[in-house]
Amino acid sequence: MTRQKEPAFTGETMSDEERAAWLEAGRRLFAKEATFVLGAAALVQIPEEPLPEVCFAGRSNVGKSSLINALTNRNKLARTSDTPGRTQELNFFNLGDRLMIADLPGYGFAKAPKEKVKQWTAVTMAYLQGRAQLRRVMVLVDSRHGLKDSDHDVMKMLDQAAVNYQVVLTKIDKLKGNQAEKRVAETQDALAKHVAAHPVVIPTSSAKGDGIPELRAEIGALALPE
Repeated sequence: MTRQKEPAFTGETMSDEERAAWLEAGRRLFAKEATFVLGAAALVQIPEEPLPEVCFAGRSNVGKSSLINALTNRNKLARTSDTPGRTQELNFFNLGDRLMIADLPGYGFAKAPKEKVKQWTAVTMAYLQGRAQLRRVMVLVDSRHGLKDSDHDVMKMLDQAAVNYQVVLTKIDKLKGNQAEKRVAETQDALAKHVAAHPVVIPTSSAKGDGIPELRAEIGALALPE
């Protein structure tokens, strides 16, 4: 298989004017009202919406809900917790009738009954492989720890299903000196082995706002036009 051709949504190869327009388009999208649609515990509950969709996946407690809140400038749109496994359903949000956002349960360790974890993991994996309107999976990775085996397993599954995904590093503010730059570089090197991966890694901090404008712009390019 060959890597899917991707548009250069990095902003780095754009002129100043193009980059400013790219960032502004993302800002406008996320300035729209974001409304909770529903939480799905089974495939039959997942909404059949015509909107393009972007979902946030990652290990438990990686910061998915915090990142969604930072993107939308809402403190409590997505429920956050320090306890792995708080998100136990696929939560869907409508962003200005231009995009659907899905906050997925975490994979890996979670403080929940094993049968419950098995159930939501099965639903999540089936959703990731069979959602026709899913434009991109944002695979969130804690920058302090880098890619883990469970991340590679999910990415391999997405490769096989030909589902486009992009790695977003979270909590980048926790790294010191040139650690952040090294983490981004090693993650990009690892992605070169994955055929469905978007080649651009976005380092972010929900607490400090790092990378939030760029991530909004990446996602904005996948939404319905204004």
